[in-house]
Amino acid sequence: MEDFEQRDDFGNLEANLVFLRRSAALALQPGLVILEVGSGKGKLLSYLRGEGHDVRGVEVNTWMIDESRRLYGDLPITPVSGTALPFPDAAFDIVLSFDVLEHIPDTDAHLAEVRRVLKTGGRYLFQTPNKWTNTVFETLRWRSFTAWRKDHCSLHSHADIRRRFGAHRFAVEFHDVPVVTDFFRRKVRHYLGAPGVLALKVINPDTLPLSLRTNFYVVAMKR
Repeated sequence: MEDFEQRDDFGNLEANLVFLRRSAALALQPGLVILEVGSGKGKLLSYLRGEGHDVRGVEVNTWMIDESRRLYGDLPITPVSGTALPFPDAAFDIVLSFDVLEHIPDTDAHLAEVRRVLKTGGRYLFQTPNKWTNTVFETLRWRSFTAWRKDHCSLHSHADIRRRFGAHRFAVEFHDVPVVTDFFRRKVRHYLGAPGVLALKVINPDTLPLSLRTNFYVVAMKR
């Protein structure tokens, strides 16, 4: 199956930037030390470096690291193959991830590592799809009830996020971020065709309560 997000810009960058700009955690005094987990082709990391931040990235796909350097120069992205983060304790003010959490088989190990590398009071800013809406989307996309589950192995509901992050001593805050951008519409059209585009006109996910949104944008503070 063709991967739309690999041939197009990776992820909903427009919505992700709205989230970062609105978040008090990145209200963006220059000089924050920021780690992005799942840096992809480096577009966001390059943007943050241009804003004056001290940035690092980790990425499991080495071809994406190569592409990031072709596009943006020598970005500080380290290849990783598991949940362990190759950084010392309390090294970062901010950890970011977008469309990453749902792909990590052991999210508890991931959160333990994020907590370890964050300074006290530091924040984990992330986006992840809603388990209930994404289950429907991925089933339609793959035309299978099971084929997608290995890839999206750690989907969370609103309540799941509160419970799991609370267990790791994070205080969580959900943010209202519109996701129906040009990228979102193209993705729906690519995978679901005309019925998906029509469904967007009938139900705009940006108008739903936060707990029912297609994507969660969350600030989790290390307590």
